[in-house]
Amino acid sequence: MLDHVGIAVSDYDASIRFYSAALRPLGYRLVLDYRDEGPYAGFSDDLHTTDAQGADFWLYGNRVVQPDLHLCFRAQDREAVDAFHAAALSAGGSDNGTPGLRPDYHASYYAAFVHDLDGHNIEAVCHAPA
Repeated sequence: MLDHVGIAVSDYDASIRFYSAALRPLGYRLVLDYRDEGPYAGFSDDLHTTDAQGADFWLYGNRVVQPDLHLCFRAQDREAVDAFHAAALSAGGSDNGTPGLRPDYHASYYAAFVHDLDGHNIEAVCHAPA
């Protein structure tokens, strides 16, 4: 089981805006912003604390990025998957798979995919049946 994950992003400020908007429907929020030390930023979902111990998704800013990373965030319901996709597109992401069932994975796999500002493939999924 993963405790936390961090990814490199080329534009720190733009990526904070993108992920703040895209992950909000999934219950994530920015909890740490170390602008002068890296820079790096930590996000946490509503189940974790609001300090560094609870941050489980990190951005490492102003780096050279090779966009071949895939990350998937779990959503509580299909509406959250839909909201993630819409928010990510509104925040500057590009569509990489509209919200819908992916029966090749399993009968209830409802997901949406976007490319973030650096080309990372970001997914939200709900495994619950309709």
